[in-house]
Amino acid sequence: MDKLVYLAEALTLTNLALALVGVVAGIVIGAMPGLSATMAVAVLVPFTFTMEPASGLIVLGAIYTGAIYGGSYSAILVNTPGTPSAIATTFDGFPMAKRGDGALAVSLATLASVTGGLVGALLLMFLAPPLAQVALAFGPPEYFWLAVFGLTLISALSVGNLLKGMIGACLGLLLSMVGIAVIGADVRFTMGSQVLLGGINIVAGLIGLYCIPVLIDLVATRDPHLRVAPESGGFRLKEAFAITMKEKVNLIRSSLIGTIVGILPGAGGSVASLVSYSEARRSSKHPERYGTGEPGGIIATESANNATVGGGFIPTLVLGIPGTPPDAVILGALLVQGIRIGPTLFTTQGSIVYTFIFGLIIGTLIMLPVGLLIGRYAYKSIVAIPKSALVPTIAFMTVVGSFAIHNNLNDVAVMLGLGVVGWLLNRTGYSPSPIVLGLVLGQIAEQGFVQSYLIGNAQGNILGMFFGRPISMAIVAFAALTLFYPLIASAIGARRARKSHTDITVESRDGQP
Repeated sequence: MDKLVYLAEALTLTNLALALVGVVAGIVIGAMPGLSATMAVAVLVPFTFTMEPASGLIVLGAIYTGAIYGGSYSAILVNTPGTPSAIATTFDGFPMAKRGDGALAVSLATLASVTGGLVGALLLMFLAPPLAQVALAFGPPEYFWLAVFGLTLISALSVGNLLKGMIGACLGLLLSMVGIAVIGADVRFTMGSQVLLGGINIVAGLIGLYCIPVLIDLVATRDPHLRVAPESGGFRLKEAFAITMKEKVNLIRSSLIGTIVGILPGAGGSVASLVSYSEARRSSKHPERYGTGEPGGIIATESANNATVGGGFIPTLVLGIPGTPPDAVILGALLVQGIRIGPTLFTTQGSIVYTFIFGLIIGTLIMLPVGLLIGRYAYKSIVAIPKSALVPTIAFMTVVGSFAIHNNLNDVAVMLGLGVVGWLLNRTGYSPSPIVLGLVLGQIAEQGFVQSYLIGNAQGNILGMFFGRPISMAIVAFAALTLFYPLIASAIGARRARKSHTDITVESRDGQP
């Protein structure tokens, strides 16, 4: 009965209005490259201090979940992730948009995002305390192997030229090491430049490697930036719903992966979407379609990165350990409001917490009509705008987005430099995706490896630290399966084909007079 009271509190006109405003603001901000969910939450936190604690948390949660979803718009329509969580959405989203299925891709992203957000929020409500213990079981070795698991996605991103994909990933790993080392404070690969001391910012790298090459190609070619098929008008919601139901196993699996990864401090939506994409491709009957406009890829990534919203709140509320950067900002808002974080939070201040969780669920549901409406007009607008107006607009947004990260022109310079390098690499057949993958996962892998090595060395058991922990070995097994599954499946398929051919030959001989 108490939960019905909390639901009624979340359904008050004020809280519904706050959830609607938060979702709209989050979607708009998330769709702009460089303006991340963390930035949106951080900027608007002071406005919540005058609100009731539950209402303030509802609007922050709505902004957060809306921004994560909003990143899919630019990922699908202009091949630039609005937020790091939407990196993997570009793999199949933009190819769908280029062939005239942009409206369908946006509808798929919306349905998947809403489902993933609901799964994360419901698990937050019912399983927060036990799931929080999962976060405590993860140490440096698990984070290292999780990053390695993510790097196995290179095989999925480099169909046709695995060598170039490996080279691109190694380049991304090198970029992640630029600047002062996280452990040891060694200065590396700066070439004496003060600009590179702080390293390569991930958001600046995303904008540079994804957006600048697209802008250069838009200027250099006369072809339209997107095609519109005659039958692609409207939301294509019926078609999107049918595809989503067909991919229901992928949808639920990716949502659960997103929730679990969201629980892990520091992992976030980018790791969750990459891992989910890898698993979706591995388990698909047609893995070769991934990367060419496969709807299952969008469903996997968007359900996973939105599930991290609810998952990230689990260690934040139960343990006081933020699962993602926006969670850290919201944790600060909780402390300012005088809310004591800990395992007893759900009992001592249950009215605030459960009202917030119901508000998060309501905000996620509001995202369905709002997201479809905004997405439809966003797609039509991007298609209708002539390139002469679209290019300078996107270019301005890239500069503003890069500058807004730290209010530093150095980030803009890094973004432009990486953009030119990315364009040159594209011309020689190197995809930006493996490079970005190495850049995102490099810091996680390095920190996990160095910490594990130091702890193992102190204990006199380095191999045991890396290979003697059950969770680590489970992740290693999944990584090996993901990496070698395409080879195994190809070998099995070839064997079956040979056997079938042999059987047909024998039958034809037996049938001769």
